[in-house]
Amino acid sequence: MSADAHASHGHDDAHGRGHDDGRDHGSFKSYMTGFILSVILTAIPFWLVMTGAIENKNWTIAIVVAFAMVQIVVHMIYFLHMNTTSDAGWTMMALIFTVIVVVIALSGSLWVMYHLNVNMMPVHDMRNMP
Repeated sequence: MSADAHASHGHDDAHGRGHDDGRDHGSFKSYMTGFILSVILTAIPFWLVMTGAIENKNWTIAIVVAFAMVQIVVHMIYFLHMNTTSDAGWTMMALIFTVIVVVIALSGSLWVMYHLNVNMMPVHDMRNMP
């Protein structure tokens, strides 16, 4: 098979050129857009928590979680290049698997922390010990 035939099939040559398999691999502009959005989506919740800008802790938690969910979407679009035109649904399968793993990890962590908090032994005063 000639070098031209390899290039037309999207194979790389010895120098890494000719890699055109029809998928979006990102550009400098898209990576910088994702990076700037990630910095903003990190800085705002950090500022909210560190300054105590919102008095109600429940609202602060809700806002931080909302920013985290938006940041997950930004990472999936700009860094993982997930879109609706992927090959044979593999991207959607990866997304579903990731969501399942994250839900299991978060719910398990919260469950463990809650039960540790509820079931911890109270601190006893050592002076009243027999």
